[in-house]
Amino acid sequence: MRIVIALGGNALLRRGDRPDAAVQQSNIDRVTTAVAALALEHEIVITHGNEPQIGLLAMESVADPVLTTPCPPDLLGAQTQGLIGSLLVRALRDTLPGHKVAALVTHTLVRADDPAFARPAQRVGPVYSRDVARTLARRHGWHIAKDATGWRQVVASPMPEGIVETETIHDLLTCGALVICAGGGGVPVTADSDTGALHGVDAVVDKDLTAALLAEELKADFLLILTDVPCVYTGYGTHDPQPLLDATPDDLRRAGFPADSMGPKTEAAARFVERTGGLAAIGALDAAYEIVHGRSGTLVRPDLVVG
Repeated sequence: MRIVIALGGNALLRRGDRPDAAVQQSNIDRVTTAVAALALEHEIVITHGNEPQIGLLAMESVADPVLTTPCPPDLLGAQTQGLIGSLLVRALRDTLPGHKVAALVTHTLVRADDPAFARPAQRVGPVYSRDVARTLARRHGWHIAKDATGWRQVVASPMPEGIVETETIHDLLTCGALVICAGGGGVPVTADSDTGALHGVDAVVDKDLTAALLAEELKADFLLILTDVPCVYTGYGTHDPQPLLDATPDDLRRAGFPADSMGPKTEAAARFVERTGGLAAIGALDAAYEIVHGRSGTLVRPDLVVG
């Protein structure tokens, strides 16, 4: 099978971890162990989250006295693709000797007229006090919003419309490479209607929705979304959470999962299954092999057609 694996941000930095390079390097071992067995049997494409890494780079950029203005979110996202891609390439080459592994900085097309640009809501970067956040907003033209512990910059989160490098990724797969791409949802860009020139935008694209689109464009058989819970739960966070082990896209949407946690993952899985007729699954990183073989996680399958 051709499998697109979407790694959650916890794959490199688990909750409570310090964002040190050595910590991220050690956490990579969990990723390579989880992926290696699948890579021996299937074509693999890996995407990944980047929220902790982009937050750290954003904080450093704001504090850098050499810069006239902080680095924009699209370029920070490109930096994280290089950082995380390098860690994954080195570890996977060691774990899969003789296997071709490539990391590709990837751009995601969005519409310049996407309604999200009129309503920036995606939090990026560090948490500030109200006064500091307001000062930075005036200085740099930021939008800011209150977070649980303070104030943060917010940017648009437009819908992914296409992956610029899909053909290149397909070529790499054809020559037998394991490909790491579309990290953090990809670098968001718009394309000039006349020349096709790409322009970066102040935005962050949802990584799970990008993974679903990538899987669709690559004609993947399976979308595997890995996170830090063993499966999807209805009533998560209540006194009586119930595991949801088998679901259709309609089942997931009726459950109404929160937009700030499981919602994007279930929506991505639902879209891929609806648009392709393939399978998707959501589960824990350490159980990746078992999930693909139906022994763990939440399987998302097409609705049964009667008649």
